[in-house]
Amino acid sequence: MAGADTAGPGTGEPEAAEPDGAAAAAPRPRRGPSPRTLVGLLPAALVAAWVCRHRSLVAAGGRDLLAADRGWLLAALAATGLGWVANACARQGSVLERLPPVRLLITQFAATAAGQLAPAGLGASAVNLRFLRARGVPLARSSAALALYSLAESVGRVGLLLVLLLAFPHALRTGGPLPHGGALLAVAAAAVAALALLVAALAAIRPLRRAARGFALAALADARALHGRPSRALALWDGSVAFPVLQAAAMAAVATALRMPVPAAHVALAYLAATCLAAVVPTPGGIGAVDAALTVALVAAGSPTATAASAVLGFRVVTVWLPLVPAALALAALIRRRVL
Repeated sequence: MAGADTAGPGTGEPEAAEPDGAAAAAPRPRRGPSPRTLVGLLPAALVAAWVCRHRSLVAAGGRDLLAADRGWLLAALAATGLGWVANACARQGSVLERLPPVRLLITQFAATAAGQLAPAGLGASAVNLRFLRARGVPLARSSAALALYSLAESVGRVGLLLVLLLAFPHALRTGGPLPHGGALLAVAAAAVAALALLVAALAAIRPLRRAARGFALAALADARALHGRPSRALALWDGSVAFPVLQAAAMAAVATALRMPVPAAHVALAYLAATCLAAVVPTPGGIGAVDAALTVALVAAGSPTATAASAVLGFRVVTVWLPLVPAALALAALIRRRVL
């Protein structure tokens, strides 16, 4: 019957389906934080955990710095800030493409936090690799740029050390021979042995040998092209030399603030020697290896042991712990905004 075919609401018959537009207008269920947001918060969480774990050490360093000369501490902070500028110049000099200067500088500041969470500078290298990839630089050329920067920075640091050793040949022998000379020789021998093993592995394993050869050829081609542009070569080498100079200046400023009875040039030499020796011990941010080697070098330069320990702790506070949390927040912000 016709009446049975046109049943309305309340008759027990199923209602007609809603239009597609009504279904689309229905509220969507709320989702949790995106993976990128969680990754962006990870650096800040790790830094907070590290600070909580070492809160007594941070507090002791703070008490020592409260009694120090604030003018020289401000000079150390200024040298640390200029170090990020030098890093940015060197990074720009390692690639042909023009990089946005402000974002590049913020990336170097953010890499300070990443560098404390992974050994041998891998954290900072990973941040810079992500930045270059986000700017459209191919992976092979980004990796070559990182290798070129590391080489230039190492050459600059070792070159400065040799210059200071020639200028002050007895700087590390005040009061007697260099302490723990046998241990330092053992570390140097271990570094040479590790390098020999790496070369032997590359020579023995064919896939590794081919990969290393291809990478070396690509890096050499990029380096030749970069040095064909004077502005890039100048930025690379000036930044690579200025960075260790500014680090050594920050160490000398902290030592002066704590009234260490050692000339500033000798403190700079001790710092460069310690960082070169500690480079063979890959610890996150150089914590532990650099601290021990630097304390020994400062004592060898004529500083009392207690003053040397306070200076090393103060140097860590100024150059690492004070910028650590802001750098972690900057790193999280760069990740969330897809700069990295």
